[in-house]
Amino acid sequence: MEQIKILVVDDHEVVRDGIVGNLVRQPDFAIIGQASNGLEAVQRASELSPDIILMDLRMPELDGVEAMIRIKQTNPEIKFIVFTTYSDDDYLFAAIKAGAKGYLLKDAPREELFKAIRAVSQGESLIQPVFTTKVLDKLASELSRKSTGMDALSDREIEVLDLMAKGVSNKDIADQLSITQSTVKTHVTSIFQKLNVTTRTEAVTTALKRGIIQL
Repeated sequence: MEQIKILVVDDHEVVRDGIVGNLVRQPDFAIIGQASNGLEAVQRASELSPDIILMDLRMPELDGVEAMIRIKQTNPEIKFIVFTTYSDDDYLFAAIKAGAKGYLLKDAPREELFKAIRAVSQGESLIQPVFTTKVLDKLASELSRKSTGMDALSDREIEVLDLMAKGVSNKDIADQLSITQSTVKTHVTSIFQKLNVTTRTEAVTTALKRGIIQL
């Protein structure tokens, strides 16, 4: 039987030990490593190439969302399940945008965690039922925005976004496109609003997922 290789990431050692203690009893799970913060998770993911990363969100050094984004850039085949104490919408949607295929609270039954790991390893998604309505409402809202043209980016905004994805600063974007830095900032603000994001990283990640730009 081929085992599912799992990396457990949580900044609380007692919590990690508890999670690992439950997972190792499942014959189809192989715990290949642990990490205590986001930076360590990025390093361990590169070294170990797990199938699944069980990721906490709020951690020192680097949070779970940013860690997922960085890992996805170099190891796109790795799948993520967020296992957290935070049920806030902001955490939920940021995690999903970053690539999480599962989202569970730490008070979820063990069997539900086991089910999520197996489902995500097979290419499925599993979000705890308490979050389903929030996700569907968010999806309906975004589809509505698209249908009214609110999310349509202009050609110039796509050019700016493409340069943002390459890590180009606002000043250099202005130089390359022969526009002012103030105009660049205006375009960036418009991009954030249309993509419903708040950071450059989120904007690039969302645009890549939607196929608006390519690296």
